[in-house]
Amino acid sequence: MASLTMPRPSQSTSASCSSPIPSRCSFGDQNPTFSFSFRDSRSRVHVCNAAAVRCDMAEALNFPNGKPNIPVLNERTLPKFLETARMEKTVNRTTNNRIKLFSGTANPALSQEIACYMGVELGKINIKRFADGEIYVQLQESVRGCDVYLVQPTCPPANENLMELLIMIDACRRASAKNITAVIPYFGYARADRKTQGRESIAAKLVANLITEAGADRVLACDLHSGQSMGYFDIPVDHVYCQPVILDYLASKTVSSNDLVVVSPDVGGVARARAFAKKLSDAPLAIVDKRRHGHNVAEVMNLIGDVKGKVAVMVDDMIDTAGTIAKGAALLHQEGAREVYACCTHAVFSPPAIERLSGGLFQEVIVTNTIPVAEKNYFPELTVLSIANLLGETIWRVHDDCSVSSIFQ
Repeated sequence: MASLTMPRPSQSTSASCSSPIPSRCSFGDQNPTFSFSFRDSRSRVHVCNAAAVRCDMAEALNFPNGKPNIPVLNERTLPKFLETARMEKTVNRTTNNRIKLFSGTANPALSQEIACYMGVELGKINIKRFADGEIYVQLQESVRGCDVYLVQPTCPPANENLMELLIMIDACRRASAKNITAVIPYFGYARADRKTQGRESIAAKLVANLITEAGADRVLACDLHSGQSMGYFDIPVDHVYCQPVILDYLASKTVSSNDLVVVSPDVGGVARARAFAKKLSDAPLAIVDKRRHGHNVAEVMNLIGDVKGKVAVMVDDMIDTAGTIAKGAALLHQEGAREVYACCTHAVFSPPAIERLSGGLFQEVIVTNTIPVAEKNYFPELTVLSIANLLGETIWRVHDDCSVSSIFQ
């Protein structure tokens, strides 16, 4: 049996850190092997980065109680899953002063990591609230004729962060920016993407119109809830998939492919789980089917597929209250699953998500930092992966008019 192992990414307790670059998650062998390692300590969260080198930051991001933060990087060394997707043309990135990167207040840590990866400084911007809650934005450097990238996920509080993004876009437009790209790691309101019953709003289309009318020329978003959301925009949308980051992390584990099964927590996520399973050496797929027979009637949950004695990896785009994924994990254990892992891109973590996720159902919960995870939401089984290098490389490719889709091929 072939073996696929790699060192576990190191943990960091400071903003200046170093960790090994993980190998590409490749499963070309007939029977590759994963190995799931166990933590020695149950008292801290694992925070990993696909690639990290020493980076001196202007302000330390340490938590007062010593919990590790996400490491950042300042060199443009591609992670393994990007190495095969080489640049189609080369520009002098070190002296390019026509690109400006600004951060909103929703996720400044991720913005700083992206800036370190790209080798640029975050633009100076003044964002404040008036006493009545109104948002004020002023750019503190010239962007005339520049390509501007605004990093702002519309995560909770969604309305505040969305309005801040719109005002940032408007400020750049009125400052004569050449092109404005809204980098939205988490696109809020994406779940309201269709009408399932009468008299509903399609809020995803409304938000797309707001961003377009504010003056954005392009949108860069990560793992949209549904693919059709791209069609709601009348401007180009670059859809970034964070699966390679999670797959690279899973490459640090070893378990026989015969013991691995990818599970979709609901019928709506089958396409996403199938794509994930295909990259895991075409692993088998299982589906949790839940249905109600009437109002105020308990859900009936059925499992399609075999998980007995297997390591189940549940895949979803987000975890909000964790109700669906927790019930699915309980069903998998009832059906004889040996271990259950949860993988998602967006860690929304609305109450009572933490209680459900830390209740012993999951061996590990793997998320990315598209949404900042509050310190109070840390629990022993949580692992946070950084997508800074993925977003940084994507921004450079957009700026250089190079292919973005080749990253994921």
